[in-house]
Amino acid sequence: MKLLRYGPQGKEKPGLLDAEGKIRDVTHLVGDIGGEFLSPEALERLRKTNAASLPVIETPVRYGPCVAHVGKFICIGLNYSDHAAESGAKVPTEPILFMKATSAISGPNDEVVIPRESTKTDWEVELGVVIGQPAKYVSEKNALTHVAGYCVINDLSERAFQLEGTGQWVKGKSADTFGPIGPWLVTRDEIENPQNLKLWLEVNGHRYQNGSTSTMIFGVAHLVSYVSRFMSLQPGDIISTGTPPGVGLGQKPPKYLRSGDVIRLGVDGLGEQRQAVVDASNQEIGSATPLD
Repeated sequence: MKLLRYGPQGKEKPGLLDAEGKIRDVTHLVGDIGGEFLSPEALERLRKTNAASLPVIETPVRYGPCVAHVGKFICIGLNYSDHAAESGAKVPTEPILFMKATSAISGPNDEVVIPRESTKTDWEVELGVVIGQPAKYVSEKNALTHVAGYCVINDLSERAFQLEGTGQWVKGKSADTFGPIGPWLVTRDEIENPQNLKLWLEVNGHRYQNGSTSTMIFGVAHLVSYVSRFMSLQPGDIISTGTPPGVGLGQKPPKYLRSGDVIRLGVDGLGEQRQAVVDASNQEIGSATPLD
């Protein structure tokens, strides 16, 4: 199945894409696409539903993030050897883990907002793995049974924030709109082999990234098993599995996003994203009233 969330920001409703490419509403069947509704049992009940009997949603409509209420947004760094090389880093001997704030999550076609003081906002197309049932100390052999499905992720990054200051990578990874996910959560049964998917990204029509998950250093099953050694994985958690070469940092000279740019990216079988790039507003959000 191709599951999705549609509607205005913050008011998304659950849906699915039928065989004819029509969006069908599933609000009366599931609370949302996330949490307990990603369990194997819940997905099986939804799979047995006659899609033709569900209400059709008129398009065009905004696609929201394909997973609701994400608990953890876990990312894997330098998981393609050629990307490590273009970044000037050594190939890791075990997965590099870092977190991305869940407030960075946005819809697949929402605007990407360059944060204030940014000079090096970059792109990264990645395969996203969505957890469907709890995982703790799971073996690599059984790891994929804990996966609900897969999605496209653009792991946007501000390289100066990430690499040139002190502290961890999370600063350069967590700006609002730096985590578009979707358009669909494609259930695991539709993806025969997650290690044989092409992924690509273009900026203003120029293709910068053109890779395959077959060249990952650590595959999906290994990553799920590895992460579950250090923290429990819960339904709705996302693992973003790393990016192939071709990021802006690796261009000669480096090239970064500017207001007016348009990003397109996709992964085989998982759909495409399109984002217009804009500058952050100077408006201060959520400012407190000064104390006397």
